[in-house]
Amino acid sequence: MGGAGVHRTLASVRHLPEYGYAPIVVTGPARQAARNRWEPLDEGLAQGLPADATVHRVPAPEPVDATSRLDRALGRRSTLASWWIDESARLASAVGHDADAIITSCAPYETAFAGARVARALGRPWIADLEDPWALDEMRVPPSAVHRAVDLRNMRKGLASASAVVMAAPEAAERVRRAWPELAARISIAGIPIGYEPSAFGDDAARAPDGVFRIVHTGSLHTDFGEHLRRTRLRRRLLGGSAPGLDVLTRSHVFIAEAIDRAIAADPALAGRIELHLAGDMTERDHAVIAGRPYVRTHGLLEHAETVELMRAADLLFLPMHDLPPGARAGLIPYKTYEYLAARRPILAAVPDGDVRDMLADVANATLVPPADAAAMAEALRTRIAAAVAAGGREPDVAPPERYECRQSVARIAALLDEVRGDRADSEDRTFVAANPS
Repeated sequence: MGGAGVHRTLASVRHLPEYGYAPIVVTGPARQAARNRWEPLDEGLAQGLPADATVHRVPAPEPVDATSRLDRALGRRSTLASWWIDESARLASAVGHDADAIITSCAPYETAFAGARVARALGRPWIADLEDPWALDEMRVPPSAVHRAVDLRNMRKGLASASAVVMAAPEAAERVRRAWPELAARISIAGIPIGYEPSAFGDDAARAPDGVFRIVHTGSLHTDFGEHLRRTRLRRRLLGGSAPGLDVLTRSHVFIAEAIDRAIAADPALAGRIELHLAGDMTERDHAVIAGRPYVRTHGLLEHAETVELMRAADLLFLPMHDLPPGARAGLIPYKTYEYLAARRPILAAVPDGDVRDMLADVANATLVPPADAAAMAEALRTRIAAAVAAGGREPDVAPPERYECRQSVARIAALLDEVRGDRADSEDRTFVAANPS
């Protein structure tokens, strides 16, 4: 599987041996086709695994998800999630009998229940590693406040027996501590960034200046979801199903396209000299936004290596996030944030208050603007284009902060493993890692 959700597991399997832990991976059957647009295939990523990595796969095939609309409305667990919990827990209990600890990669979130089941069967401590904040994620929009309460109950139940919890953002970790102080009093709840893999970016020279200013966005666009939330805003406010003031349309290419239009209108000489490159799966609505805009170039789904090449060739990397009301902080860090830093190219971050804004505030080549402010984006474009011209056609690379290298993040996970194991340490430590079902 490709996409943002796999990189924590990849980094853990790659780097945990450096800290004395040999991972035993339990994952799903290798699919021949993507299940949906959020789970693309990328076989090239597996080439980065150690040659001696121990990987066990649950028996194929995955079941067809028979969950009905009524089941979803009632908050019932999907048939696919139930299958994954049962099969991964059964296999992990069999192959992990000599493991010292368990790490559960909670994608899907229900994998936490498999981790708890395996820990109970083997009598070992387990760490719940969440990619996003589950029920505490403002981007996760249930139909009503009742559904949100059920989601919170399931999250609390899923994490109840964990020996430690890892969240991918400091704000997310703080939300867990606030939501369940009794859990925080008993175990460590750590906000550990996923980080970037320096070796994936290398030291290759970026393209030579050619008079064209290329803006690049990689990954998913949320046009459809954002428009849907805007249409149903009143209903959801009345039912309590979404965070107050949440606007997801800004996590798309809608406002950067408007900003480019503004920049060209203010300086017609930019026509033909500015391009917007979009890499990733696009819906009909995504394509409708760029219809009639000749400066847009679409690349479709790319493998990770190709995505890195596109990022390194950029003059500006566009990082959009959802919008929130003043005083509210975002609870997640899009994985592309780390990759953009690793690409060493200038970044235009249209982000709300939160960890991402904090991360980029002192990065020399990052420009921060409000998520929905197309005028501010247009001004940022003019400034960056002028800087590129002054630099001879292309701004120089800026080295990324080393503190966001994934090796350092894995070192913190290894320290948590040491902590939860206590006096169980021995000469060779084995760690069961439950990866997502692909």
